[in-house]
Amino acid sequence: MSEIGLIGKKIGMTREFYKTGLSVPVTVLKVEKARVIQLIDKQKRGYNAIQLGFGKIKNSKLSKSMKGYYSKKNTEAKKILKEFRVKDLEKYKEGNEFGIEIFKDIKFIDVRSRTIGKGFAGAMKRHNFGGLRASHGVSVSHRAHGSTGQNQDPGKVFKGKKMAGHMGNKLRSMQNLEVIKTDVDNELIYLKGSIPGSKNSQVLLKKAIKNIKRLTIHEKIQILEKSKKSKDKKK
Repeated sequence: MSEIGLIGKKIGMTREFYKTGLSVPVTVLKVEKARVIQLIDKQKRGYNAIQLGFGKIKNSKLSKSMKGYYSKKNTEAKKILKEFRVKDLEKYKEGNEFGIEIFKDIKFIDVRSRTIGKGFAGAMKRHNFGGLRASHGVSVSHRAHGSTGQNQDPGKVFKGKKMAGHMGNKLRSMQNLEVIKTDVDNELIYLKGSIPGSKNSQVLLKKAIKNIKRLTIHEKIQILEKSKKSKDKKK
């Protein structure tokens, strides 16, 4: 099940306290159940995949073709449709639903979400430039980005030149975020640290691609407790 991912909604941030006195900042995500809408076969498309539907949407907001699609599949309309490539299609059936339980034994997760848009920003704010000098003949261009191009040769500004422009509002991925706890009844998952995006923004959750060997906070606390007990026995 770890091949597939889920789309959640960022609720906000809070803290998780432990008996040892440790305080860990966590981001809370609301993850609704996903439904298998379609199975995509390798013979038709060249790859195996499943199409999952997320969220609810009114029928009045659907196009005519999408209304026909959902009625053909005999399922309720979904707000988002997303494909996930899988190795084996035998595990899945149309109409099956998946929730946070697929991350039950997973310690680390990769997330992907859209950063907060900051609008049009100058070079200093957008790219952390130092700006020009505050004295010695510099006039009216203290927060400028300096020279833009070169001489007559090449006679153009290269693509990717760091200049003022639209800041934020871009898709960004964060890897290896630790799962602090999951609340299956309320469909909540708590991840260590912060996640890009504002409140109520969509977040894609998937099992971590990298093979991570570091200890989780729970494992570290267990090791501390064991060491304390062994010291008390020796005394």
